[in-house]
Amino acid sequence: MLFLEYPKCSTCVKAKKWLIDQNIEFTDRHIVEDNPNYEELKEWYKMSGLPLKKFFNTNGLLYKEMKLKDKLPTMKEEEQLSLLATNGMLVKRPLLVQEGQVLVGFKEAEWSEKMKNCKKIK
Repeated sequence: MLFLEYPKCSTCVKAKKWLIDQNIEFTDRHIVEDNPNYEELKEWYKMSGLPLKKFFNTNGLLYKEMKLKDKLPTMKEEEQLSLLATNGMLVKRPLLVQEGQVLVGFKEAEWSEKMKNCKKIK
């Protein structure tokens, strides 16, 4: 299981604490230092079943500075994925990637439901 986070993000801190408290085994990855690439994002987007817009950090400064609210609706899927791959600060976080599913953002109830059968640390 891969946990992508930005350590200064309070939601990421809560999500990581939740994973640790649940004794869930995961690999940690800094979303800015090791930004997801185009192929990863494309795969995760398809696995998630979510609209691509859900992968954008719409509350982030970079998103707002780039005026992406107005630009995204006219961009092709490939263009949006390429843009996400340029900077981890554009990507909604945390991201949790495991066999067949991707969780975007942290909602404890959703994570509890979807993670009940995951591998625990012994």
